[in-house]
Amino acid sequence: MAFTLSFGADATIEVIKKAETLPSIAVEDASHSYNHTFKLRFFKSLIADLNVISIFNVDRHYRVNEYDSSSVLVENKDMDFVLRYRLDELDNGSLAVNLKLLNKAGDAVFTKDYKVSKQNIYMFVSHAIAYDINEFMGEEPVSWIKRKVIFAKTVAPKKTEIIVSDYTLTYQHVIVKGGFNIFPKWANKAQTAFYYTSLDGNKPTLKYVDIRKGTLKTLMSSDGMMVCSDVSDDGNKLLLTMAPNGQPDVYTYNLKTKKYTKETHYSGIDVNGQFLENNKIVFISSRLGYPNVFSKTLGHNDVEQMVYYGRSNSACSASGHYVVYKARESSNAFGENTFNLHLISTQTDVIRRLTATGINEFPRFSSDGDAIIFIKNYKRESAIGIIRLNHNKNYLFPIRSGRVQSLDW
Repeated sequence: MAFTLSFGADATIEVIKKAETLPSIAVEDASHSYNHTFKLRFFKSLIADLNVISIFNVDRHYRVNEYDSSSVLVENKDMDFVLRYRLDELDNGSLAVNLKLLNKAGDAVFTKDYKVSKQNIYMFVSHAIAYDINEFMGEEPVSWIKRKVIFAKTVAPKKTEIIVSDYTLTYQHVIVKGGFNIFPKWANKAQTAFYYTSLDGNKPTLKYVDIRKGTLKTLMSSDGMMVCSDVSDDGNKLLLTMAPNGQPDVYTYNLKTKKYTKETHYSGIDVNGQFLENNKIVFISSRLGYPNVFSKTLGHNDVEQMVYYGRSNSACSASGHYVVYKARESSNAFGENTFNLHLISTQTDVIRRLTATGINEFPRFSSDGDAIIFIKNYKRESAIGIIRLNHNKNYLFPIRSGRVQSLDW
Protein backbone atom coordinates (compact mmCIF):
# COMPACT_ATOMS: atom_id res chain seq x y z
CA MET A 1 0.00 0.00 0.00
CA ALA A 2 1.29 3.43 -0.92
CA PHE A 3 0.58 6.02 1.72
CA THR A 4 1.87 9.33 3.00
CA LEU A 5 3.78 10.02 6.18
CA SER A 6 1.19 11.80 8.28
CA PHE A 7 3.20 13.57 10.99
CA GLY A 8 6.29 15.69 10.69
CA ALA A 9 6.60 14.82 7.00
CA ASP A 10 6.02 16.49 3.67
CA ALA A 11 2.64 15.61 2.17
CA THR A 12 4.16 15.68 -1.31
CA ILE A 13 6.43 12.71 -0.47
CA GLU A 14 4.97 9.23 -0.79
CA VAL A 15 6.69 6.17 0.62
CA ILE A 16 6.06 2.46 0.22
CA LYS A 17 5.61 0.36 3.35
CA LYS A 18 4.09 -2.96 4.26
CA ALA A 19 0.33 -2.59 4.47
CA GLU A 20 -0.97 -1.98 7.95
CA THR A 21 -4.29 -3.63 8.79
CA LEU A 22 -6.98 -1.15 9.74
CA PRO A 23 -9.48 -2.14 12.45
CA SER A 24 -12.79 -3.41 11.09
CA ILE A 25 -16.14 -1.81 11.86
CA ALA A 26 -19.75 -2.75 11.10
CA VAL A 27 -22.93 -0.75 11.56
CA GLU A 28 -26.20 -1.93 13.12
CA ASP A 29 -29.46 0.00 12.72
CA ALA A 30 -31.79 -0.16 15.74
CA SER A 31 -34.37 2.33 14.46
CA HIS A 32 -38.14 1.91 14.71
CA SER A 33 -39.12 5.38 13.47
CA TYR A 34 -39.08 6.31 9.76
CA ASN A 35 -39.60 4.21 6.69
CA HIS A 36 -37.10 1.81 5.17
CA THR A 37 -36.08 4.27 2.44
CA PHE A 38 -35.00 6.94 4.92
CA LYS A 39 -33.28 4.43 7.18
CA LEU A 40 -31.22 3.18 4.24
CA ARG A 41 -30.39 6.74 3.25
CA PHE A 42 -29.00 7.51 6.71
CA PHE A 43 -27.09 4.21 6.78
CA LYS A 44 -25.43 4.90 3.43
CA SER A 45 -24.44 8.41 4.52
CA LEU A 46 -22.87 7.04 7.71
CA ILE A 47 -21.00 4.30 5.81
CA ALA A 48 -19.64 6.92 3.39
CA ASP A 49 -18.45 9.13 6.24
CA LEU A 50 -16.78 6.23 8.04
CA ASN A 51 -14.95 5.41 4.83
CA VAL A 52 -13.84 9.00 4.29
CA ILE A 53 -12.22 9.32 7.72
CA SER A 54 -9.98 6.47 6.50
CA ILE A 55 -9.24 4.75 9.81
CA PHE A 56 -11.43 1.62 9.44
CA ASN A 57 -12.14 -1.21 7.08
CA VAL A 58 -15.87 -0.56 6.86
CA ASP A 59 -18.39 -3.36 6.34
CA ARG A 60 -21.06 -2.13 3.91
CA HIS A 61 -23.85 -4.59 4.75
CA TYR A 62 -27.06 -3.13 6.15
CA ARG A 63 -28.09 -5.06 9.26
CA VAL A 64 -30.70 -4.52 11.97
CA ASN A 65 -30.47 -5.17 15.71
CA GLU A 66 -32.17 -3.98 18.89
CA TYR A 67 -30.49 -0.96 20.50
CA ASP A 68 -30.26 -2.56 23.95
CA SER A 69 -29.29 -6.01 22.70
CA SER A 70 -26.59 -7.56 24.87
CA SER A 71 -24.74 -8.96 21.85
CA VAL A 72 -23.89 -7.96 18.32
CA LEU A 73 -25.30 -9.83 15.34
CA VAL A 74 -23.62 -13.12 14.56
CA GLU A 75 -22.44 -11.67 11.22
CA ASN A 76 -20.54 -8.99 13.16
CA LYS A 77 -19.00 -11.14 15.90
CA ASP A 78 -15.50 -10.95 14.39
CA MET A 79 -15.55 -7.17 13.91
CA ASP A 80 -13.19 -5.03 15.98
CA PHE A 81 -15.96 -2.46 16.44
CA VAL A 82 -19.71 -2.28 15.91
CA LEU A 83 -21.44 1.08 15.64
CA ARG A 84 -25.10 0.82 16.67
CA TYR A 85 -27.56 3.69 16.34
CA ARG A 86 -31.26 4.40 16.75
CA LEU A 87 -33.22 7.03 14.80
CA ASP A 88 -36.28 8.57 16.49
CA GLU A 89 -38.78 11.03 15.04
CA LEU A 90 -39.88 13.42 17.79
CA ASP A 91 -43.29 15.08 18.06
CA ASN A 92 -42.01 18.41 16.70
CA GLY A 93 -40.60 16.71 13.59
CA SER A 94 -36.98 16.81 14.73
CA LEU A 95 -34.61 13.87 14.34
CA ALA A 96 -32.94 12.33 17.41
CA VAL A 97 -30.12 9.81 17.16
CA ASN A 98 -28.76 7.62 19.94
CA LEU A 99 -25.36 6.08 19.30
CA LYS A 100 -23.04 3.57 20.91
CA LEU A 101 -19.71 2.16 19.77
CA LEU A 102 -19.09 -1.41 20.90
CA ASN A 103 -15.69 -3.07 21.07
CA LYS A 104 -14.93 -6.70 20.27
CA ALA A 105 -15.92 -7.73 23.80
CA GLY A 106 -19.33 -6.12 23.32
CA ASP A 107 -18.67 -3.24 25.72
CA ALA A 108 -19.91 0.25 24.89
CA VAL A 109 -16.71 2.33 24.74
CA PHE A 110 -18.33 5.48 23.36
CA THR A 111 -21.93 6.80 23.51
CA LYS A 112 -23.51 10.04 22.39
CA ASP A 113 -26.91 11.50 21.50
CA TYR A 114 -27.59 13.85 18.58
CA LYS A 115 -30.55 15.99 17.58
CA VAL A 116 -31.37 18.16 14.57
CA SER A 117 -34.50 20.18 13.89
CA LYS A 118 -35.40 18.61 10.55
CA GLN A 119 -35.22 15.16 9.01
CA ASN A 120 -33.79 16.48 5.72
CA ILE A 121 -30.50 17.55 7.33
CA TYR A 122 -29.75 14.04 8.57
CA MET A 123 -26.39 14.02 6.75
CA PHE A 124 -24.98 16.61 9.16
CA VAL A 125 -25.66 14.14 12.01
CA SER A 126 -23.83 11.47 10.03
CA HIS A 127 -20.87 13.82 9.50
CA ALA A 128 -20.82 14.71 13.21
CA ILE A 129 -20.83 11.03 14.19
CA ALA A 130 -17.84 10.31 11.95
CA TYR A 131 -16.03 13.34 13.38
CA ASP A 132 -16.66 12.18 16.96
CA ILE A 133 -15.63 8.58 16.29
CA ASN A 134 -12.43 9.80 14.62
CA GLU A 135 -11.69 11.96 17.66
CA PHE A 136 -12.44 9.09 20.07
CA MET A 137 -9.97 6.89 18.17
CA GLY A 138 -7.25 9.51 18.74
CA GLU A 139 -6.76 10.42 15.08
CA GLU A 140 -5.89 13.81 13.61
CA PRO A 141 -8.99 16.10 13.61
CA VAL A 142 -11.27 16.06 10.56
CA SER A 143 -13.14 19.29 11.28
CA TRP A 144 -13.66 19.79 7.54
CA ILE A 145 -16.19 16.95 7.50
CA LYS A 146 -18.69 19.22 9.31
CA ARG A 147 -18.02 22.31 7.20
CA LYS A 148 -20.25 23.55 4.41
CA VAL A 149 -19.42 23.87 0.73
CA ILE A 150 -20.64 26.83 -1.31
CA PHE A 151 -20.83 26.58 -5.09
CA ALA A 152 -22.34 28.21 -8.17
CA LYS A 153 -24.32 25.93 -10.49
CA THR A 154 -25.36 26.77 -14.03
CA VAL A 155 -29.10 26.17 -14.46
CA ALA A 156 -29.68 27.91 -17.84
CA PRO A 157 -27.73 30.10 -20.26
CA LYS A 158 -26.40 33.03 -18.18
CA LYS A 159 -28.44 31.85 -15.20
CA THR A 160 -26.89 30.40 -12.07
CA GLU A 161 -27.76 29.51 -8.50
CA ILE A 162 -25.44 29.82 -5.52
CA ILE A 163 -25.94 26.86 -3.23
CA VAL A 164 -24.77 25.92 0.27
CA SER A 165 -24.33 22.20 0.86
CA ASP A 166 -22.54 19.58 2.90
CA TYR A 167 -19.26 18.23 1.52
CA THR A 168 -21.00 15.37 -0.32
CA LEU A 169 -23.56 17.72 -1.95
CA THR A 170 -26.34 15.51 -0.54
CA TYR A 171 -27.93 18.50 1.21
CA GLN A 172 -28.37 21.57 -0.99
CA HIS A 173 -29.91 24.93 -0.09
CA VAL A 174 -30.21 27.62 -2.78
CA ILE A 175 -29.13 30.88 -1.17
CA VAL A 176 -28.86 33.17 -4.25
CA LYS A 177 -30.98 32.68 -7.36
CA GLY A 178 -32.00 34.76 -10.34
CA GLY A 179 -29.33 36.30 -12.53
CA PHE A 180 -25.77 35.38 -13.41
CA ASN A 181 -23.82 35.05 -10.15
CA ILE A 182 -20.52 33.19 -9.97
CA PHE A 183 -17.31 32.58 -7.96
CA PRO A 184 -18.72 32.38 -4.40
CA LYS A 185 -16.07 32.60 -1.67
CA TRP A 186 -16.51 32.19 2.08
CA ALA A 187 -15.77 35.46 3.88
CA ASN A 188 -14.67 33.94 7.19
CA LYS A 189 -13.79 30.67 8.86
CA ALA A 190 -17.15 30.57 10.63
CA GLN A 191 -18.88 30.46 7.21
CA THR A 192 -21.41 33.09 8.24
CA ALA A 193 -20.91 35.26 5.14
CA PHE A 194 -19.60 35.02 1.60
CA TYR A 195 -18.60 37.05 -1.46
CA TYR A 196 -19.66 36.45 -5.04
CA THR A 197 -19.42 38.13 -8.44
CA SER A 198 -22.57 39.39 -10.15
CA LEU A 199 -22.50 39.77 -13.94
CA ASP A 200 -26.00 41.23 -14.26
CA GLY A 201 -25.00 44.90 -14.46
CA ASN A 202 -22.80 46.96 -16.75
CA LYS A 203 -19.69 45.94 -14.83
CA PRO A 204 -18.71 42.79 -12.93
CA THR A 205 -19.63 43.55 -9.33
CA LEU A 206 -18.45 42.02 -6.06
CA LYS A 207 -21.21 41.45 -3.52
CA TYR A 208 -21.24 40.41 0.12
CA VAL A 209 -23.92 38.31 1.80
CA ASP A 210 -24.28 38.04 5.58
CA ILE A 211 -26.14 34.76 6.06
CA ARG A 212 -27.06 35.32 9.70
CA LYS A 213 -28.47 38.79 9.14
CA GLY A 214 -29.90 38.00 5.71
CA THR A 215 -28.33 41.14 4.23
CA LEU A 216 -26.74 41.84 0.85
CA LYS A 217 -24.18 44.59 0.15
CA THR A 218 -22.54 45.75 -3.07
CA LEU A 219 -18.82 46.28 -2.42
CA MET A 220 -17.14 47.29 -5.68
CA SER A 221 -17.17 47.01 -9.46
CA SER A 222 -14.49 46.91 -12.13
CA ASP A 223 -14.39 46.91 -15.91
CA GLY A 224 -13.49 43.57 -17.46
CA MET A 225 -13.19 41.38 -14.36
CA MET A 226 -13.95 41.33 -10.63
CA VAL A 227 -13.40 38.13 -8.66
CA CYS A 228 -12.54 37.51 -5.02
CA SER A 229 -10.21 34.51 -5.22
CA ASP A 230 -9.10 34.30 -1.58
CA VAL A 231 -9.63 35.74 1.90
CA SER A 232 -6.92 36.08 4.54
CA ASP A 233 -7.14 33.96 7.70
CA ASP A 234 -8.29 36.95 9.77
CA GLY A 235 -10.87 37.91 7.13
CA ASN A 236 -9.46 41.44 6.75
CA LYS A 237 -7.79 41.17 3.33
CA LEU A 238 -9.07 39.98 -0.01
CA LEU A 239 -7.20 38.85 -3.08
CA LEU A 240 -9.03 40.19 -6.11
CA THR A 241 -8.62 39.67 -9.83
CA MET A 242 -9.50 42.90 -11.63
CA ALA A 243 -8.98 44.22 -15.15
CA PRO A 244 -9.68 47.97 -15.06
CA ASN A 245 -7.38 48.55 -18.03
CA GLY A 246 -8.19 45.45 -20.04
CA GLN A 247 -5.58 43.01 -18.68
CA PRO A 248 -6.36 41.11 -15.47
CA ASP A 249 -4.04 41.53 -12.49
CA VAL A 250 -4.03 40.42 -8.87
CA TYR A 251 -4.83 43.05 -6.22
CA THR A 252 -5.01 42.99 -2.44
CA TYR A 253 -7.88 44.86 -0.84
CA ASN A 254 -7.82 45.89 2.82
CA LEU A 255 -11.37 45.82 4.19
CA LYS A 256 -10.46 48.10 7.10
CA THR A 257 -8.68 50.86 5.15
CA LYS A 258 -10.72 50.32 1.94
CA LYS A 259 -7.47 50.54 -0.08
CA TYR A 260 -6.28 48.49 -3.06
CA THR A 261 -2.72 47.44 -3.80
CA LYS A 262 -1.82 46.16 -7.25
CA GLU A 263 0.34 43.09 -6.69
CA THR A 264 1.12 41.96 -10.26
CA HIS A 265 2.31 44.13 -13.15
CA TYR A 266 2.33 42.02 -16.27
CA SER A 267 0.94 42.94 -19.66
CA GLY A 268 -0.66 39.50 -20.01
CA ILE A 269 -2.91 37.52 -17.69
CA ASP A 270 -2.42 37.25 -13.90
CA VAL A 271 -5.37 35.71 -12.03
CA ASN A 272 -6.53 33.54 -9.12
CA GLY A 273 -4.34 34.81 -6.28
CA GLN A 274 -4.13 32.59 -3.18
CA PHE A 275 -2.58 33.45 0.18
CA LEU A 276 0.51 31.45 1.16
CA GLU A 277 2.34 31.55 4.47
CA ASN A 278 5.06 34.16 5.21
CA ASN A 279 3.24 37.06 3.50
CA LYS A 280 3.36 35.38 0.08
CA ILE A 281 0.77 34.63 -2.57
CA VAL A 282 0.58 32.21 -5.48
CA PHE A 283 -1.27 33.01 -8.70
CA ILE A 284 -1.75 31.83 -12.27
CA SER A 285 0.05 33.77 -15.01
CA SER A 286 0.52 33.51 -18.76
CA ARG A 287 3.96 35.14 -18.64
CA LEU A 288 5.60 31.98 -20.07
CA GLY A 289 3.20 31.95 -23.01
CA TYR A 290 0.95 29.39 -21.27
CA PRO A 291 -0.72 29.32 -17.84
CA ASN A 292 1.54 28.38 -14.97
CA VAL A 293 1.85 28.81 -11.21
CA PHE A 294 3.97 31.65 -9.79
CA SER A 295 4.54 33.16 -6.35
CA LYS A 296 5.58 36.52 -4.95
CA THR A 297 5.95 38.31 -1.63
CA LEU A 298 3.28 40.92 -1.04
CA GLY A 299 4.62 44.42 -1.60
CA HIS A 300 7.59 43.21 -3.66
CA ASN A 301 8.01 42.92 -7.42
CA ASP A 302 10.07 39.72 -7.72
CA VAL A 303 8.08 36.80 -9.14
CA GLU A 304 9.11 33.14 -8.82
CA GLN A 305 8.00 30.25 -11.02
CA MET A 306 6.57 27.46 -8.85
CA VAL A 307 5.95 24.63 -11.34
CA TYR A 308 8.28 23.25 -14.03
CA TYR A 309 6.12 20.29 -15.03
CA GLY A 310 3.29 20.58 -17.57
CA ARG A 311 2.39 23.12 -20.22
CA SER A 312 -1.01 24.28 -18.99
CA ASN A 313 -1.22 24.64 -15.23
CA SER A 314 -4.14 26.46 -13.67
CA ALA A 315 -6.84 26.57 -10.98
CA CYS A 316 -4.60 26.52 -7.90
CA SER A 317 -5.40 26.52 -4.19
CA ALA A 318 -2.98 27.03 -1.30
CA SER A 319 -2.71 25.97 2.34
CA GLY A 320 0.34 26.76 4.46
CA HIS A 321 3.31 25.92 2.22
CA TYR A 322 1.33 23.55 -0.03
CA VAL A 323 -0.19 24.34 -3.42
CA VAL A 324 -2.55 22.12 -5.41
CA TYR A 325 -3.05 22.92 -9.08
CA LYS A 326 -4.75 21.61 -12.20
CA ALA A 327 -2.51 20.54 -15.11
CA ARG A 328 -3.37 19.41 -18.63
CA GLU A 329 -1.66 16.10 -19.39
CA SER A 330 -2.84 15.34 -22.92
CA SER A 331 -3.27 17.25 -26.19
CA ASN A 332 -6.15 15.55 -27.97
CA ALA A 333 -7.54 17.81 -30.69
CA PHE A 334 -10.53 15.53 -31.35
CA GLY A 335 -11.66 14.55 -27.88
CA GLU A 336 -11.52 15.35 -24.18
CA ASN A 337 -8.12 15.89 -22.63
CA THR A 338 -6.95 14.69 -19.24
CA PHE A 339 -6.53 17.29 -16.52
CA ASN A 340 -5.01 16.03 -13.27
CA LEU A 341 -4.40 17.61 -9.89
CA HIS A 342 -0.87 17.88 -8.52
CA LEU A 343 0.50 18.86 -5.12
CA ILE A 344 3.71 20.82 -4.55
CA SER A 345 5.43 22.29 -1.53
CA THR A 346 7.41 25.51 -1.26
CA GLN A 347 9.94 23.54 0.80
CA THR A 348 10.78 20.71 -1.63
CA ASP A 349 11.03 20.11 -5.38
CA VAL A 350 8.73 17.05 -5.26
CA ILE A 351 5.50 16.99 -7.30
CA ARG A 352 2.82 14.54 -6.22
CA ARG A 353 0.07 13.65 -8.69
CA LEU A 354 -3.26 13.30 -6.89
CA THR A 355 -5.58 12.09 -9.68
CA ALA A 356 -5.17 9.82 -12.69
CA THR A 357 -8.10 10.05 -15.13
CA GLY A 358 -10.71 12.44 -16.44
CA ILE A 359 -11.01 16.20 -16.03
CA ASN A 360 -10.23 17.17 -12.43
CA GLU A 361 -10.79 20.82 -11.54
CA PHE A 362 -11.73 23.44 -8.92
CA PRO A 363 -9.39 22.07 -6.19
CA ARG A 364 -9.87 23.62 -2.77
CA PHE A 365 -8.04 22.80 0.44
CA SER A 366 -9.97 22.19 3.63
CA SER A 367 -9.43 24.87 6.26
CA ASP A 368 -6.93 22.65 8.12
CA GLY A 369 -5.13 21.50 4.95
CA ASP A 370 -5.94 17.84 5.68
CA ALA A 371 -8.11 17.28 2.61
CA ILE A 372 -8.83 18.62 -0.87
CA ILE A 373 -12.25 18.87 -2.49
CA PHE A 374 -12.55 18.97 -6.30
CA ILE A 375 -14.81 18.23 -9.26
CA LYS A 376 -14.17 15.15 -11.41
CA ASN A 377 -15.72 14.82 -14.89
CA TYR A 378 -15.21 11.43 -16.49
CA LYS A 379 -17.16 9.62 -19.23
CA ARG A 380 -20.04 12.14 -19.10
CA GLU A 381 -20.42 11.77 -15.36
CA SER A 382 -19.53 14.32 -12.72
CA ALA A 383 -18.69 13.83 -9.06
CA ILE A 384 -17.40 15.67 -6.03
CA GLY A 385 -14.01 14.25 -5.06
CA ILE A 386 -12.35 14.23 -1.65
CA ILE A 387 -8.60 13.58 -1.38
CA ARG A 388 -7.24 12.58 2.04
CA LEU A 389 -3.64 13.70 1.67
CA ASN A 390 -2.20 11.95 4.70
CA HIS A 391 -4.03 8.70 3.92
CA ASN A 392 -3.38 8.72 0.16
CA LYS A 393 -7.04 7.97 -0.62
CA ASN A 394 -9.62 9.50 -2.95
CA TYR A 395 -13.42 9.32 -2.57
CA LEU A 396 -16.09 10.29 -5.11
CA PHE A 397 -19.71 11.41 -4.61
CA PRO A 398 -21.82 11.67 -7.80
CA ILE A 399 -23.37 15.03 -8.71
CA ARG A 400 -27.07 14.46 -9.33
CA SER A 401 -27.70 17.24 -11.86
CA GLY A 402 -26.36 20.48 -13.30
CA ARG A 403 -22.83 21.73 -13.82
CA VAL A 404 -20.75 23.31 -11.08
CA GLN A 405 -19.21 26.62 -12.17
CA SER A 406 -16.96 27.12 -9.11
CA LEU A 407 -16.88 26.17 -5.44
CA ASP A 408 -15.34 26.97 -2.06
CA TRP A 409 -14.99 24.93 1.12
